[in-house]
Amino acid sequence: MSDVPSLVDRAALKRARRRARAGGGDDFLIARVAEDVADRLAATLRPFPRALDLATPGPRVADVLRARPGASRVVRAAFEEGDGGDLVCDPQALPFAPESFDLVVSGLALHFADDLPGVFAQARRLLAPDGLFLVAILGGDTLTELRQSFAAAEAEVEGGLSPRVLPFADVRSIGALLQRAGLALPVTDVDKVTVRYGHPLDLARDLRAWGATNVLAERSRRPLRRATLARMTEIYAERFSDPDGRVRATFEIIWASGWAPHLSQQTPLKPGSAKARLADALGVHERTPGGD
Repeated sequence: MSDVPSLVDRAALKRARRRARAGGGDDFLIARVAEDVADRLAATLRPFPRALDLATPGPRVADVLRARPGASRVVRAAFEEGDGGDLVCDPQALPFAPESFDLVVSGLALHFADDLPGVFAQARRLLAPDGLFLVAILGGDTLTELRQSFAAAEAEVEGGLSPRVLPFADVRSIGALLQRAGLALPVTDVDKVTVRYGHPLDLARDLRAWGATNVLAERSRRPLRRATLARMTEIYAERFSDPDGRVRATFEIIWASGWAPHLSQQTPLKPGSAKARLADALGVHERTPGGD
């Protein structure tokens, strides 16, 4: 993994999360994800005795896993000290033996990984046959309003741009990573959440409370100019406000799941293996190219 470019300043990310925990702010997006994890797992009757919560901020998802019937061992792998996990590890270097778990879940954490394909491959390695990988990750439309407003303000005030919002993956790329990792029956879907704020700076305060400030490795180290911030808030309000004056912020949550291969799983039939004609099943006359 040393050859993978560093997207995120890991030390800055840990500092941001420590400040967030000290502030005691509540992350309603994590709460939403934890509820969705419970709902999605309830759709399968299969028990998952050994489960891993992979780097989800806070204990909510791990609590959901522990509450499931049949859960005998739930490990919460935290990203940094102080987050209350059973152990601390980098999601890009997991210290578990192959086939250690029946379920691996991660909520709103893996968009900070420099090597997302590598993380997916490791998750696949940790799963026992017929084990489930379930992940929620922020997608490409997340904070699009903030991204556009900062870009316009910096171009106008400073004559250039600097990276301020993490680049997020799109749903097709996430689906492709499931297949690349060797997971069977891959499924992806998108939950797009629109949150309204009284002022753009209210959004900034929420991001700070979640430890989601700018931690890009290539971010500018210069302090943000007041003129740029003021112009950003003006542009945000001009372009992304509702009639009542409140502004919108988009959070796109991509859900992805896949199973470790097992003989009991359904597989597509080989081409040409059908034993009945589609025309007969539909009760219609079959026409060949150039025929009647």
